Amino acid sequence: MQTILGKHWHHLSNTEVIELLESDIKIGLDASVATLRQEHFGPNSLTVTKGQSAFVRFMLQFHQPLIYILLAAGLVTALLHEWVDSGVIMGVVFINAFIGYIQESKATNALAALAREMTTEATVIRGGQRRRIPAEQLVPGDTVLLQSGDKVPADMRLLHVRELQIDESALTGESVPTEKTDRELEQLTLLPDRKNMAYSSTLVTYGTGIGVVTATGDKTEIGQISKMISSAHVLATPLTKKIGHFSHILLYVILGLAAVTFLVGILRGESWFDMFMAAIALAVGAIPEGLPAAMTITLALGVNRMARRNAIIRKLPAVETLGSTTIICSDKTGTLTQNQMTVQEVLADDCMTMVSGTGYAPEGELCQGERVIVPSSNIALIECLRAGLLCNDSMLIHTTDGWRVEGDPTEGALLTSAHKAGLIYEEQNAKLPRIDTIPFESQHQYMATLHAIHADQTGRVYIKGSVESIVSRSSYAMNSSGELEELDSNRIYQRVDEMAGKGLRVLAFACTSIDSDTTSISHEDIQSGITFLGLQGMIDPPRIEAIEAIRVCQKAGIHVKMITGDHSKTAGAIARQIGLTGTGSTSSQQVVITGSDLNDMSDSELLAKIEQTVVFARVAPDQKLRLVQSLQELGHVVAMTGDGVNDAPALRRANIGIAMGLSGTEVAKEAADMVLTDDNFASIEAAVEEGRAVYQNLVKFITWTLPTNLGEGLVIFTAVILGVALPILPIQILWINMTTAVLLGLMLAFEPKEAGIMTRKPRDPRSPILSKVLIFRICYVGLLLLIGSFGLFKWALMNGMSEPAARTVAVNVFVVGELFYLFNCRSLTGSMFSIGVLSNKWLLAGVGVMITLQLLYTYSPLMNHAFQSEPIGVFEWALVICVGAVIYGIVGIEKWIRRMTSASE
Repeated sequence: MQTILGKHWHHLSNTEVIELLESDIKIGLDASVATLRQEHFGPNSLTVTKGQSAFVRFMLQFHQPLIYILLAAGLVTALLHEWVDSGVIMGVVFINAFIGYIQESKATNALAALAREMTTEATVIRGGQRRRIPAEQLVPGDTVLLQSGDKVPADMRLLHVRELQIDESALTGESVPTEKTDRELEQLTLLPDRKNMAYSSTLVTYGTGIGVVTATGDKTEIGQISKMISSAHVLATPLTKKIGHFSHILLYVILGLAAVTFLVGILRGESWFDMFMAAIALAVGAIPEGLPAAMTITLALGVNRMARRNAIIRKLPAVETLGSTTIICSDKTGTLTQNQMTVQEVLADDCMTMVSGTGYAPEGELCQGERVIVPSSNIALIECLRAGLLCNDSMLIHTTDGWRVEGDPTEGALLTSAHKAGLIYEEQNAKLPRIDTIPFESQHQYMATLHAIHADQTGRVYIKGSVESIVSRSSYAMNSSGELEELDSNRIYQRVDEMAGKGLRVLAFACTSIDSDTTSISHEDIQSGITFLGLQGMIDPPRIEAIEAIRVCQKAGIHVKMITGDHSKTAGAIARQIGLTGTGSTSSQQVVITGSDLNDMSDSELLAKIEQTVVFARVAPDQKLRLVQSLQELGHVVAMTGDGVNDAPALRRANIGIAMGLSGTEVAKEAADMVLTDDNFASIEAAVEEGRAVYQNLVKFITWTLPTNLGEGLVIFTAVILGVALPILPIQILWINMTTAVLLGLMLAFEPKEAGIMTRKPRDPRSPILSKVLIFRICYVGLLLLIGSFGLFKWALMNGMSEPAARTVAVNVFVVGELFYLFNCRSLTGSMFSIGVLSNKWLLAGVGVMITLQLLYTYSPLMNHAFQSEPIGVFEWALVICVGAVIYGIVGIEKWIRRMTSASE
C-alpha cells in the first residue's frame, strides 16, 4: 500500500483509483482491513515535532553578547557589595529574558494549531454500513460521504458528486468555493484546479459527494504544509542582527580597554588591586545598562500605538522589522479587496450599463456613460437583473455591522445589483413564486427556476450559468423593448472577452416560457430555444483605502506584490485598479506569473524575474514559501500577509508574517508576527509607519546613550594613564547610567513621528545601526564629556575642594551634559525647535524628575553617604551648565552645517 502514496490521483479514472486502493465505493473497507491499514499508516493526525524544552528555551534568552556584558556588570556590582545596583541590572536581564521567552513560546504554537484544524469526525462506509467515526481513524481506501457543512477529514479522490462545492480558501487562497467534479484531469493540473480532489481541513459549502481516501495524516497536503512550517527557518530580525553585531564590537572594546587600563597601571607601579578596581570602573562605565530596557520599552510602546491602528504585534522585534520592510507580499482577497463580490457591469441588448457602489449594501445607481438611467425603461436589462434575483438560493441580510450574504458570494452580488435597480426580492417572489428548481450541477454549468405568472397563465423559467452553457441553448435575444431578435453569439463572446479582460467574472442569463399546467422542469425543457437576456460581470472590488496605502508605500520605496490563489486575469485586473505596476524595463506593462510558470522556472530564472513581477496568481503553498525565500536571497526584508493554512510556512519564514484577524485561520495567526484586526492593507501601511518611527527612536536613544558610556570609559582610562585619582567611582557611574537611562533616554521612546517619515526610502538591511555621521557625533560628544568632567574635576581639586566634592562636580557634568544633549537627540538632523519644544511632554517630565534627583544626590546627607558625594556651590553649577550649553551648541552647529550642505547639493 505504501507504494500508492504520491500518485497523481486526479489523473486516474474512478476505476483505477478503486483498484489501486483495493476498495469498493458501495461496501467500503472491511473492519479488519481498516485495522491493519491503521497499524501500517498510523493515525490520521499530524505529527507535532518535539522542540526544545521550556528550560532550554529560557536559558537561550541569555545567549547574547549584550546580556553577557550585563551579567558581568551585575556580578561586578555584587562584588562591590552594591546590592541595589546589582539587583537592578539583574532585574533588567531577567525581565528581557522572560519577555523573549513568552514571545518565542507563542510563535511555536503554529503546529499545535494546525493539528487542531484536523480534529473532526467523518461519515464512512465500512463493511457495507454507514458509520460515524473520529477522523483520526481514517485510512487510505476508506469511502467517505461528504455533505454541506462537513470539514473534509482527509485527502480524497471524488468518485461521485452532486452540486458539490468546497471552500478551499484556507489551502489554495481561492476566494470563492470550488465546484467539484468526478472526472479525471490532466496530469499537470495544479492543486487549485484539481476539481476531482477534496483536501483535508477544507469545508463543504454546498451539495454532496462520495470520495475515497488517498492520503492521511502527514501525507496529506496540509501535512506537507505542516512539515514546511516546522522546517521554515525563523530569521533573526534586522534589529536583533544589528544589536548582536554591535554587542560583539562593544564587548571586545570594553574588554580591550579594561585590559589596557589594568596593564598600564601595573607598569606604572600602581597596586594590582587599585588597577583591578579601575578596570572594573571602566567596564561598568562603558556598559550601556539601559539599552535592553530601552529596546523593550520602545518596542512595547510601538506595540500599543500599532494596536490603536488595528495591528496586533505578537513578537516585539516585529515592530522594528516593519520599519525596515522593503517588500510587502500581500494576499488579494479581503486584504487588497473587500471580500464582497460586486456586480460592476450589466450587458443587455448589447448596451453596457455600469453599476455603482461596492459590497453587498444595495446602495448605488445604474449608469450608461455619465447618465443615470431608469432600469425599467430597458426591458432586457430589468429581466436580466430579475433573473439574477429569482434564480438564486442566497439571501441578503442586514445586521448592525452592515450587509452580509448568507450563501454563495456570487449570488449575493446578483441580489445586490437587482436591489439597486429597485427589484426587491420579497416583492418579486410574491409576483413570481418559485415552483420548481434545477440545481446547479458542474456537468451542466447552469441553474434554472420555474415561476408561476398568473396574468397570462404561463410559467416563466429563469436560467443563469456560464456563458457557454447559456448561449449554446439560446436561439433569441431580448431587446430593450422586450421584443425577440436573432441571437448574435459571436458578438456575445466578443463582449464577454472585453469584460473578462477587466478581471470580471461573467455570468449569462436567459428565460423561456412554459405551459401553465407544468409544475416541474427538466433539462430537456431548456435544452434549446431559450431567450438570451444579458450578462452580469462581477468582481471583488479593491478597498479604496488600500489604493492610497499602496501609493504611500511606493512613495516610501516599498514594493508591493500580490500573491494569490485566484485566477491570473482577476488578479491582474485588481492589480491595475489599485496601482500595482512592474519595475524596471517592464514597468509599463502588467506583469503576472502563475503557479505553472513558477514550476517551469529554475531558481536563477526566478531571481532574475521576481523583482520586476507584481502579481503571482494560482500559487501553491510551497511556491509562496519559495517566493519569500527568493526575495530574501536578493537582500530584501519581506513582509508577507496571509489568512489560510497554506500561508503558514511563508508567514513563518518571512521577516514579518502578517495574519488576518477576521478571516484568518488559527494556524496563520499562530505562525505570524502580526495580526490585522480589520484585514485591511491600509493597516499594514500604518504599521510600517509606526515601525519606522520606533526604529528612529531606538537610534536616537543609542546615539544619546553611547557618548556617556564612551566619556565615562575615557575618564577612567585618562586618569589611569596620568596616574591621578579617579574623577568618578563605579557606584557613581552606575547612578549616572541607570537614572539618566530611565528618566532621560527612555523619554525618547515617546517622541512623535517626524514629518516625512514615509517619504524616505527603506533602510538598507545590510547597513549598520549607526551611520558614520552618528558615530562621529558620538565620538566628539564623548570627548566633550571627557574634557568637561575631567577638566572641572582637576579645577575643583586645584581650588581646594575635596575629592568627594570634585567628583560631585564631575558627575553633574555628565548628567547635565546628557540633559542638554538629549534635546539635540530629539531629531538627529533638525533642531529641537523644528519639531516643537513641547511636543514630547513625557521628556519634559523626565527632565524635571532628573533635576530633582540630581539635587538630592548633591545635597541630601543620605545620598552623600551612599554615593560619596558632597554639596557644591552656585559657581560650580554655573560651570557645569556652561559645559552642557557648549555641548548643545556644538551639536546644533554640526547639524546645521550638514543641513546646509545637503540643501546645496
